[in-house]
Amino acid sequence: MDTRQLAAFCAVVEKESFSQAAARLGVTQPAISQQVRALERRLGVQLLDRSGRRVVPTEAGQRLYRGAQRLLTLEEQLLEQVASEDGAGLRGRFEIGASTGPGASVVTLLLCEFQRANPELTVALSVHDTQHVVELVAERELELGVVGAAGRRRSVAFEPFFRDEVVLVCPPDHRFAGRTLTLDELRSEPLVLMQVGAGVRAVIEDELRRAGARLRDFQVRLELGLQESVKRAVVAGYGVTFISRSAIEFELEAGALAVARVRGLEPAREISLVRSVGRAPSRAADAFVAFARHRLGTA
Repeated sequence: MDTRQLAAFCAVVEKESFSQAAARLGVTQPAISQQVRALERRLGVQLLDRSGRRVVPTEAGQRLYRGAQRLLTLEEQLLEQVASEDGAGLRGRFEIGASTGPGASVVTLLLCEFQRANPELTVALSVHDTQHVVELVAERELELGVVGAAGRRRSVAFEPFFRDEVVLVCPPDHRFAGRTLTLDELRSEPLVLMQVGAGVRAVIEDELRRAGARLRDFQVRLELGLQESVKRAVVAGYGVTFISRSAIEFELEAGALAVARVRGLEPAREISLVRSVGRAPSRAADAFVAFARHRLGTA
């Protein structure tokens, strides 16, 4: 059976769209349609229901999809095994996603070191908020993700990677700088937040809830997207924010920011790896995870 046809069919099922499947595979929409029609003719059954706004698999299509996933995974494993037995080093392209916290600091440096150790390998990092990284892995557009908040989703699996401290930061001349303050004191200060879906925000919401508080109890006047945006706002004096400590090491050393503590709050998060369930890891993915764990001391 032509695995290109199966790959096209699986992409349409996962994206529920011929055009989005074509974009994922880097081909034209007519090419995807032709592959799927050829597969339907060969099997003598209709595999996709095209009558609604979304393209969904028929009953026969659902059965084929489950088997096709296993076959495509087996093909990946076979190709990896052949390359490994040939004694070849890592080559090709390794695509990984990360949320803004780990993606802006720890993961970036790890990937640079990993690529230097494997010069024939091209590494591509995509940085998004946690939810979007998980979606990309679930849809198999990325093989591996590194995110700051493990959730629940049947099509992906999370595993611990490393622990990251979340701190309250302010300008160095701020009255909070270097202090341990109360929640009531924090309520009196403008609080800059990342967007909904950011891992740090989820951690802070959970930590406040355990302390009997809610974000709505605070002066949230600015929600500025992701990590770099809130950091710039605080450096400029527009409020205080909670942020990953690993993302502000340079600003702390330069004296551009200072850390404060909030009594009763100990925010930290487990940075997690996220993988698509049932997808065989490539040699590059396995090698990077082993390399990173060794560097981080979590092996």
